[in-house]
Amino acid sequence: MSEIIKEISDAQKKPAVVDVRSGDTVRVYQKIQEGGKSRIQMFEGVVIRTDNKNSATSRITVRRIASGVGVEKSYLLNSPLVEKVEVVKRGKVRRNYLSYLRNRFGKSARLTNKAFDKSINDIHDEAAEQAEAEAKEAAKEAAEAKAAEKAAKEAELDAKAAAAVARG
Repeated sequence: MSEIIKEISDAQKKPAVVDVRSGDTVRVYQKIQEGGKSRIQMFEGVVIRTDNKNSATSRITVRRIASGVGVEKSYLLNSPLVEKVEVVKRGKVRRNYLSYLRNRFGKSARLTNKAFDKSINDIHDEAAEQAEAEAKEAAKEAAEAKAAEKAAKEAELDAKAAAAVARG
């Protein structure tokens, strides 16, 4: 039974996910659906918790101060709504759960930076890139069709105007 569950959960995982650790300052790009439109929203903050690192339910909790109020968001790293996670800075910490940062603000909430290889952000998901290219192509074709339709309507209106001028 557990082999079947493991197989299904592995099928749901993304092929490549950035190595995110507690103390990292990250930018999370999330797809937001509003009515019929979708857009990408970025949230930048400090990772205060990582859970289930190598499973399909791996989750990070990101905290930032927005307008003087602490805001925390949790993201499933393998979710299709999370477009990408980009590590901006890597902090030096000695624990996984940085709950003490909730009681701090300003300079006392800063973490000591640690040098890291920025190439960890260069993860390419071939399927996602192909889907994005197809979406762009479809949007381009739709725009061309709309422009052709508009040109046809304008030509029809010009012909009617010319006919009206010839009659009058």
